[in-house]
Amino acid sequence: MAMKSPTPSPDEGVAETTTPTADSIASGSTPKVTRASAAWVATGVALLLLILLIVFILQNSSRVEVQFLGMAGTIPLGMALLIAAVGGGVVVAIAGVARVTQLRLNARRVRHNHP
Repeated sequence: MAMKSPTPSPDEGVAETTTPTADSIASGSTPKVTRASAAWVATGVALLLLILLIVFILQNSSRVEVQFLGMAGTIPLGMALLIAAVGGGVVVAIAGVARVTQLRLNARRVRHNHP
C-alpha cells in the first residue's frame, strides 16, 4: 500500500506524489542491479577469496625443494602453489588474448570484403 503525501491546495499547483513503502517494495518490485552494486559484490567476493588464499598459504608453510630450468631452491609449499597458479593464469590469459585478436582480425577482414 503506497502512502500519499498531503494533498496540496488547488492554488499551489503542485502535483500529488506517492512514496514507496516497505510493503510496496516487498510486493513485487525488485531493486535494480547497478554497476556500483555489482562492483561492491565483486569486491566482497574478491576479499573473501583473498582471505582464503592467505589462510591457505599460512597453513602450507612447510618448505619444499623446487627445481625449475636448472635452478633449485627451497620455498614454502603454499607460495610454490600460488606461483604455479599465477603462471597458469598468465598462460591462459595469453591464449585468450591471442584468440580474441584472431577473431577481431577475422571480423575486420569480413567487414572489408563484404560492404
